[in-house]
Amino acid sequence: MSAPARLALHALGVLWASPVSVLGLLAGAVGLAFGAHAHLRRRDLAVVFHRWPWGPGGAITLGNVILHTGDDLDSPCVTYAHRAGHGDEAAIVLADHERAHVYQYMVLGALFLPLYLLCGGVSVRNPFERAADRYAQTGRGWWPWPSR
Repeated sequence: MSAPARLALHALGVLWASPVSVLGLLAGAVGLAFGAHAHLRRRDLAVVFHRWPWGPGGAITLGNVILHTGDDLDSPCVTYAHRAGHGDEAAIVLADHERAHVYQYMVLGALFLPLYLLCGGVSVRNPFERAADRYAQTGRGWWPWPSR
């Protein structure tokens, strides 16, 4: 795919995901008042709010916005399967996992949230999470359902 075509698809994806991204930006803006800081991560096609002060730890993606409770999104983390005891898998990079969710939002837009919840939410059974882990492990396969 040519660079102009890829840029156009990215722009359309960002626009399609923008209703949810606005929610992420609002949540991030509130976090700024409590010590969070933001920057653009071009590779991840996202605005990242680090040191976001709420949540159990880790990160959550809302469109093209990532709310991260830590200092560095390039930190190692375990896969959902590893955490659930389904195998001993090598650590992945959190940024790669969250980038997969950004791509998923860019395809599904606001439909991502209800589909994600219908598929099990934050769970090893959720195909969105398994695909994000697969992408973080291999650099491929961020789409949650196999194409035929």
